[in-house]
Amino acid sequence: MPVVFVIARDWSLRTGVRAELRERGIEALGMDAAVDAGRALALGEMPAVVVLEAVAELASDPAIRKLVERVPTILIASRTETLLLPPVDAVLYRPVRIGEITGRVQELIARGHAA
Repeated sequence: MPVVFVIARDWSLRTGVRAELRERGIEALGMDAAVDAGRALALGEMPAVVVLEAVAELASDPAIRKLVERVPTILIASRTETLLLPPVDAVLYRPVRIGEITGRVQELIARGHAA
C-alpha cells in the first residue's frame, strides 16, 4: 500500500486529506512539523507522494526541502503568500476541495512515481 505524508500546520486540512485518502485505500500519515517527517523516514516509511501546506515554517525547513526534491509533491498554497520551493508536481491554491487534493494524489501514485 502506498504511503502519503500529509504535512500541514492546518489541522483541518491534514485530517481531511488523511481521512479521504484512507477511504480510498491509501495509507496517509499526518504531520504538523518537519521533525515528524524525519521520524517517519527514520522508521523506514518512504512516501510515494507528499502533500505539503505552503507555510514558511514548513517550506523553509532544509529537511522538508530535501524531501520535496526527492518525492512527488502536491503543494497547497495561498495566493497571497510567496515561498521559494524546488519544483513540485502540482500546486493547488486555496480554497481547494479535499477531493481535488486526493484525486491528484491518486494520479501521481497511478503514474508510478513512488520514491
